[in-house]
Amino acid sequence: MPDRGQADYTEIRVEGRLAYDGDLLKLEEDTVRLPDGSLSRREWVRHPGAVVILAFLDPQTILLERQYRYPMRRHFLELPAGKIEPGEEAIMTARRELVEECGYEAAQWRHISTLHPCIGYSNERMEFFVANELRHVGRRLDEGEFLDVVPMKLESALEHVWCGDITDIKTVAGLLWLKSAPAALMST
Repeated sequence: MPDRGQADYTEIRVEGRLAYDGDLLKLEEDTVRLPDGSLSRREWVRHPGAVVILAFLDPQTILLERQYRYPMRRHFLELPAGKIEPGEEAIMTARRELVEECGYEAAQWRHISTLHPCIGYSNERMEFFVANELRHVGRRLDEGEFLDVVPMKLESALEHVWCGDITDIKTVAGLLWLKSAPAALMST
């Protein structure tokens, strides 16, 4: 909804079709009516949403993961994350992913933000959570999932951002949020 005094540039869907139906992503192709009445085509990715976890082993140490990302053809350091399953609440996804990928349960959880990483071509949302008071319970990686858990001091992780070693947007956003957030927000 536009703010008072701002123009309304809403595009209205006239018709659409599912152009591709993958396991993770769905590609939609819609015809929309533009604010001036003309028609245009929009291709966009329907995404189920994801969680991103800022998990603290102690007040200065965060869990990162190192894994190979095929589209970029290289390994990345990134925050633990995972896809929200149909009907699953984001907090339940976060709890599940922290155990599956890192092998930890957390006694304290706090939702800190919802971000939309690619608004020009996808409806993806990322739900960010802080997890504290971790207890190791053992990993349960999904079939075909390969990654290393990398505990790292927060300041060291930020240095990896500043020098360009960490470029994954969810990880950059999460780490910079932690850098600028009051310490009281990092624990519940």
